[in-house]
Amino acid sequence: MANSQNSPRPKLLPNAIHRRVEPGALLLRLETTRTRGGILDGAWWPRSRDVGAQLPGLISALTRHLGHIARVGLDTSAWGEVPLHLIIDDRVVPIDSYPVGDDTVLITRGDQDHFVLLVVPPEATPSAAREAMSRAVQVDNVRQAEQILIDTSINPVHAQSVAEQSTDWEPGEPT
Repeated sequence: MANSQNSPRPKLLPNAIHRRVEPGALLLRLETTRTRGGILDGAWWPRSRDVGAQLPGLISALTRHLGHIARVGLDTSAWGEVPLHLIIDDRVVPIDSYPVGDDTVLITRGDQDHFVLLVVPPEATPSAAREAMSRAVQVDNVRQAEQILIDTSINPVHAQSVAEQSTDWEPGEPT
């Protein structure tokens, strides 16, 4: 009979993590319950639309809290060039991309454990981004990512023109 104490157990979301945000820090919020009952599991506010510059920090942070990240699914309408994979922390992370216009990133842990994160557009104001991220992690959230962005006065990514989706824009700069 196998010893259940030696069996690997999946990492669960931590109950709470509160850290001061430093300039240039990764802006990520995860739902802090173990049930993951809402539509979204968290929210991410990237600093730009450059996948190669933004995704490694997200994947490294999620790996520390969730364990091995098997792949990432991105909405191509929200990003510039999307590679087929990235090497992050000496591991190849495959990237699936689809023009779905749903303002999310899909993180796959293990074989089939999916985390859906709202992607707050980099050009969002800090107060609107904070509000959208808070709404996304509410346990009883039943709103889709696009509706959360609209409710917080952020234009959903697929509603913006390609010209507005600059890859070198930083939050806080004029648009």
